[in-house]
Amino acid sequence: MGRTITSNTFHFFNHTFILDLGIEIASIALALTYLFFLMRQNKICWFFGIASSLLGIVLFYKTALYSEALLYVYYVIIGIYGYILWSKKRDREALSVTWLKSRPLLIFLGLSIIGGLVLGFWFKNYTNADLPYFDAFTTSFSFMASYLEAKKYINAWVFWIFINGANIALYGTKLLYGYAILAFIYFVFSVIGYVQWKKSYQLKFH
Repeated sequence: MGRTITSNTFHFFNHTFILDLGIEIASIALALTYLFFLMRQNKICWFFGIASSLLGIVLFYKTALYSEALLYVYYVIIGIYGYILWSKKRDREALSVTWLKSRPLLIFLGLSIIGGLVLGFWFKNYTNADLPYFDAFTTSFSFMASYLEAKKYINAWVFWIFINGANIALYGTKLLYGYAILAFIYFVFSVIGYVQWKKSYQLKFH
């Protein structure tokens, strides 16, 4: 009887581990494809981003990273928004890369800090979330960076560099090594994306 229960428990956890690993790998593959097309300003990037985010919601909910799960719900929404925005055909409506000016940038920063504090307080006191404030601040700033990214503001890449650096540590503590590796890759490609978008911006003046 005891051996049967132990065996069933082992198979259950083994099956769960394999399932979670499969979700993680699929989400990472889709996320990397999204990043590849994003740097090239190709609107199909949003389809891959949405698919990756849907898988991420499942995985982060299961690991009690509720801020991250909430963030990935937002990624789905911003993915739809980004695709619509990038699909505008007329030249006067077409988006081009640019810098966000200082005043609105400070407003976004302030809102992100407030959002991090509110989310952190909520998840610390009303859920079983791990690392509530760390998770909440990376989530709050990711909300901002994703919106700026959809609007093609170069500033978005600067924020992603810092966010992805922090996410390496966050995912590592949760033993989500696949996502930690993905965050490192994102960190590297955020630098590349910043350089590429900056060059694209400078070409407008030549």
